[in-house]
Amino acid sequence: MSKLLKSLVLTAFAAFTLNVSAAELKVGYVQVDKILQEAPQTAESGKKLEKEFSPRTQELDRLQKQIKDIETSLDKDSLTLSETDRRNKERDASNLKIEFQRKQRELREDVNMRKNEELGALQDRINKAVTSVSEAEGYDLVVYGGVAYASKKIDITDKVLKALGKK
Repeated sequence: MSKLLKSLVLTAFAAFTLNVSAAELKVGYVQVDKILQEAPQTAESGKKLEKEFSPRTQELDRLQKQIKDIETSLDKDSLTLSETDRRNKERDASNLKIEFQRKQRELREDVNMRKNEELGALQDRINKAVTSVSEAEGYDLVVYGGVAYASKKIDITDKVLKALGKK
């Protein structure tokens, strides 16, 4: 009987110790989606990508205008053009459309790849800011998204945004 009593006392003591440890745990929560929307680095990244890909976007606009001009010319001059000239213009328009679609697809792929690179770099900066704020304020656990509920008193998103340079 004393062995059973001893076991029960040890179990109760262990449960009490766990509850005391949990009460001292400082927990924080970060809204990553809010940070991705409001961090100044997000806007900088968008401008950087726009500048990087604007020459290719302008080239696509130029090709699209060229295709439209050829098609307009075909419609307007269809009665006066010889069969050979009409076929040549149709072929030119078709070739330009193929080139346009290829360049458009390549641009879309390149933009997506660069967006992912920029997002990865931003996520690294966010992680460093979260770590910095967490260590400075003594948090034991900081949780990202995928949380059913988080109280406003444990939400450190604004502190992380401040650490990222948001004013």
